[in-house]
Amino acid sequence: MNLSNVVIILSRPEESRNVGAVCRAMANNGLKTLRIVGKKSDFDEERVRILAIHASPIWERAEFFDTITDAAKDCVLCAGTTRRRGKKRGKLLLPEEFAETASPITQSGKIAVVFGNERTGLEEEELDECTMGVTIPSNAEFGSLNLSHAVQIISYHLYRNFLDENKKISRGSVPVTLERLSKTTTEIADNLQKIGFFKVTGRSDMEKFWTDVLSRAALSESEAAYIEKVFSKAAGLASKSKTGSEIL
Repeated sequence: MNLSNVVIILSRPEESRNVGAVCRAMANNGLKTLRIVGKKSDFDEERVRILAIHASPIWERAEFFDTITDAAKDCVLCAGTTRRRGKKRGKLLLPEEFAETASPITQSGKIAVVFGNERTGLEEEELDECTMGVTIPSNAEFGSLNLSHAVQIISYHLYRNFLDENKKISRGSVPVTLERLSKTTTEIADNLQKIGFFKVTGRSDMEKFWTDVLSRAALSESEAAYIEKVFSKAAGLASKSKTGSEIL
């Protein structure tokens, strides 16, 4: 686990003190990169610093973005935290399972963990911007966690994985970012659409599916390019076969 490649993203946080407490939780576990979906001017810096205490440098270095997609575009995978299950949420990993999945990727690429608004958590549209889901088990009668507590739990499991030398895996290649991966998923969807695999209305779901699956695979540039070639060639062969049948 390379902790310097772990990015914590807060989407639309409301309370300045919670942001400060998040900074402290991150510092407790060796994490330093904080990104926030929102504007810096929306927060009371004094309140942030009161709860951050000696972790205020994390706040000072924090970057601000308009969307989760923008905040995570240089990452290999983007994990949204949620306690609610739904049709579009897929399989939700436990914190320790997520740490296991993320560890080898962080050796050569960045991973993002996204936490939602204190009151609403991550909305469906925000979860759609993530490529996988993580859930923290809690009492069904009082399941909502404080924002900084949720960050602390996930960060702790990542840090524990870092401490376990036996789980450090060195990757031989650098995985592509989500921004680069979008080219591959677009290529897949273009070629599947050419051969009539799905209706135009089903394209967004197909792209979402491939993005989620391929981000977890942490593809190298050569692997992404190879997949693009496979789908392009398959579409070409299908086109030739159709033309031949029409001639006959």
